[in-house]
Amino acid sequence: MCGIAGVLGGGGSARPLIDTLQHRGPNGIRIEQVGDASLAHARLSIIDLEGGWQPLHAAGSTIIGNGEIYNYLELAEAFQLKGRLGTGSDFEPLLHIYAQEGEKAFERLRGMYAFCLIGCDGRTWLVRDPFGIKPLSVTRDGNALSFASEPRALFAAGKTAKMARPEALEDLLALGYVAPDRIYANTIWRGLEAVEPGEIDQVIVGDREERLQPAIPPMGTPVRDEADALARLDAVLEDSVKVHQRSDVPYGLFLSGGVDSATVATLMARLNERPVTAFTCGFDAPGARDERAQAERVARALDLDWRETSFGEEDFWRIAPQVAWALDEPTADYAALPTYKLAEAAKGTLTVILTGEGGDELFAGYGRYRRAQRPAWLGGRAAEPQIDAPFLKDRGHGALARWRAAAQIPKSMSPAGYSPLQRAQWGDIATWLPNDLLLKLDRCLMANGLEGRTPFLDKEVAALAFHLPDTMKIRDGKGKWLLRKWLERHCPAADPWGKKKGFTVPVADWIAPRAADLGPRIAGLKAVTELCKPEAVRAVFTDDTQAHNRWPLLFFALWSLIHLENVDPAGALKELLP
Repeated sequence: MCGIAGVLGGGGSARPLIDTLQHRGPNGIRIEQVGDASLAHARLSIIDLEGGWQPLHAAGSTIIGNGEIYNYLELAEAFQLKGRLGTGSDFEPLLHIYAQEGEKAFERLRGMYAFCLIGCDGRTWLVRDPFGIKPLSVTRDGNALSFASEPRALFAAGKTAKMARPEALEDLLALGYVAPDRIYANTIWRGLEAVEPGEIDQVIVGDREERLQPAIPPMGTPVRDEADALARLDAVLEDSVKVHQRSDVPYGLFLSGGVDSATVATLMARLNERPVTAFTCGFDAPGARDERAQAERVARALDLDWRETSFGEEDFWRIAPQVAWALDEPTADYAALPTYKLAEAAKGTLTVILTGEGGDELFAGYGRYRRAQRPAWLGGRAAEPQIDAPFLKDRGHGALARWRAAAQIPKSMSPAGYSPLQRAQWGDIATWLPNDLLLKLDRCLMANGLEGRTPFLDKEVAALAFHLPDTMKIRDGKGKWLLRKWLERHCPAADPWGKKKGFTVPVADWIAPRAADLGPRIAGLKAVTELCKPEAVRAVFTDDTQAHNRWPLLFFALWSLIHLENVDPAGALKELLP
């Protein structure tokens, strides 16, 4: 996990870009000129602490990368690289394999990554992992192309003007994140693009020739029956957690009361001789859904080194502006708040965190998937966002249309053979997962100098899970059916068949005492008045039936002050609550 930046062509330096990304790489910065490219790397040391510094040179090629290539040991063995590797870096084997087979080497990778590779054949590549776990932003200036792990680096270096797209701001308020628009732009910023999840781009004279590596691999051998499915699930999950643990620094996990993190915890306990360190966050608010008791039961059953941290009203007002600052590509997901607090708690004890992101999308855990399978007369409806944004001038209709366009399965994936359930899963994998869940995880952990890893989002796990029969995903009104069956066998303390409580953060309770002050100030902000009806915004903060919309508007207010009006985080909160 690191921060990367570069200028390809034009003679510019990457120094102004990388200076703003030091939070992603607290162990040091290195900058090099490679031909007409300037490459910079801010390092968070994870693997080969002494020898893994980048830019990395081998076999005539150069690379800077953010993330981890988990199967680097297997690749080194398969290509007989022993004795030829100069470091223990997980990125070095890729350079040797590229020398043998060019860009086909990228398809062999298992991991989370965003990298720039300047090949021994003179070609330059920008590559991002298929699920979009690691970010990469780019902008063009004539024949030059600049890239960075976060947009803030490109703005600070003056590579593009800092202007938001109005339709993307509407997405943020209506959906809670920005739906990727592959025709016009796929970020919230004008003049800025994100390398799409799975893109393999060759850079030629400041432009990109793009191709896509789908997140979901083709189906292998179909499962025969339940016993076969459980055995294969056990094998792929264990293998994924095993490679995701590869680290030369301390690792652990974030443990909630849910099926996904309990699954990761069970496998980590199996694979480690010493107790695994696990952190859980609970909420200090009357009536809040607190998962600490369930997480503790799992931790005791698995003999984990369990640490709990609490999140209260004071934390909310302290952390909210910090989260808004960290999310220069925004998501209004309130789960970012406890994620940030957990990262603060784990910092100093752990450097690598395993989490359960991706389990719901691959194994069909969301209630909207089950509703989509019912007929309309039984309450069925499409598995798409249910927008409730009466304060927006267009009430969110444009955002829903953009989401529907982004959620379509690419023709390259042969969508005709996919079931309605798989189509619903894909909609989330293409939109919600990279632009909300993974974005939140990356920014909140990296702001605290931690690496987040997601074992469910592995190509081998995805190949099995996504292509399971629908009846092994949803049965008897339960999503993630096969995963629950597995957990029932291996960690019954997780109560895998218990009623899912859902994850909620009691933000409405914490905002309520200050709602009367917040409403008029938020309604009067420039970014708000351009998109919203001021009287409707004020009504959100006076009408308790609309209390669920207060956090999205508060987050948007903080975010717009920090990123559009250049107010520091503490000052942004003071403007709303003097």
